[in-house]
Amino acid sequence: MPEAVAIQGEAGSFSHAAALETRGPVVRLVPCATFVELFRAVETGAAASGVVPIENTLAGSVHENYDLLSAHALHVVAETELRIRHCLIAPPRTTLPQIRRVASHPVALAQCRHFFVTHPGVVAVPAYDTAGTAAADAAIASKLAAELYGADVIAEGLEDHAENYTRFLVVAREPTPRGPEESQKSSLILSLGNTPGTLYRALGVFAARGLNLTKIESRPLPGRPWEYLFYVDVVDSGQGIGAALEELRAFTSSIRVLGTYPVR
Repeated sequence: MPEAVAIQGEAGSFSHAAALETRGPVVRLVPCATFVELFRAVETGAAASGVVPIENTLAGSVHENYDLLSAHALHVVAETELRIRHCLIAPPRTTLPQIRRVASHPVALAQCRHFFVTHPGVVAVPAYDTAGTAAADAAIASKLAAELYGADVIAEGLEDHAENYTRFLVVAREPTPRGPEESQKSSLILSLGNTPGTLYRALGVFAARGLNLTKIESRPLPGRPWEYLFYVDVVDSGQGIGAALEELRAFTSSIRVLGTYPVR
């Protein structure tokens, strides 16, 4: 039976494409209107896993999902980096000169500004989901959305920058055991307190063991003004992460390992 995978949005979205890449070519989608609903679906067992965007090379971090990782007792079990290629899609036999309105998510519209500058007669219409706009007269969405909804692809590569990638995390109720892969990535949440030099000392723990920090993100700690949680991604080609965590526990308020999973 196909795995039930929760995504924010509809079938044909980039999250759907990321689900197919990480969970196999056949999945049973559990579409959710919000990311909060997605996390709850996985937490309650309505879905076996969930696929959430965590950062984009143009738009930056998805802060809401960092906060939800902290608020929910789920584990990161996989990741993928998806090339975001925006397509102009429309009902069959539609031509570009006939299009007057194009709907899509505000982030997608913002990543295709050059298209609207060079087509001043076309109006951008914000909508909550790229794939959910596929039923509109015209939309900016994925090629997968065009295939699923029977639309024609009028133009491809509408994004202003070709190096447009989104990193997705897969969350589940149970962690995955460390596999035989040579390199693994661990996602951590650190609470360091507000004392001089604590962040410097924490970073030194990783550097001393040759551990590569690929991401560090700070988020406000609710109820404690001017204190922060630090989300850290660490690549470990051996077993150095364990010793690093032991040393960190001596001077950090708390450490939570969100998950350890293969490096993409």
